[in-house]
Amino acid sequence: MVDQNAALGLIDELRVAVPEEVRAAKRINSEGERIIEKAQEEAERIVARAQEQAAFLIDERGLTRAAEDESRRMLARADSDAHEIRRGADEYAVSVLVGLEGDVVRTLQSIKKGIELLDERRAEFERDSAGDVEGDERDDGVVEDEDEVRRPPEPAAR
Repeated sequence: MVDQNAALGLIDELRVAVPEEVRAAKRINSEGERIIEKAQEEAERIVARAQEQAAFLIDERGLTRAAEDESRRMLARADSDAHEIRRGADEYAVSVLVGLEGDVVRTLQSIKKGIELLDERRAEFERDSAGDVEGDERDDGVVEDEDEVRRPPEPAAR
């Protein structure tokens, strides 16, 4: 069995010691946080200083000026290339349109010839039909024949 007095003595010691240990842990934790904050501030100062030095070195060595010169050359070359591409595209478009115009002109001539041929056939048909009219003529001008029904010719649409 456990000695009751000894156990109570240990409990009293723990009551006294635990709050002191808790306070010590809190102090250690606070100190750690303070150290971390200082380290972060120092790191930020180092990075800022490094950035300033890098900017100084770039300016001092003329890298910025060289980069700007190269940028201007690249833009001028791109403008020139774009102009050439536009000129080539315009020339191609003109050649395609000229070819298309020729095709349209030939097609229009064929259409006109077809209309003229059909007009001639109709006139010939009308001449041939004028002498051979058989059947009764109705009020609407349609001539009925035994074999076919013919309507009067309509004017050519042009």
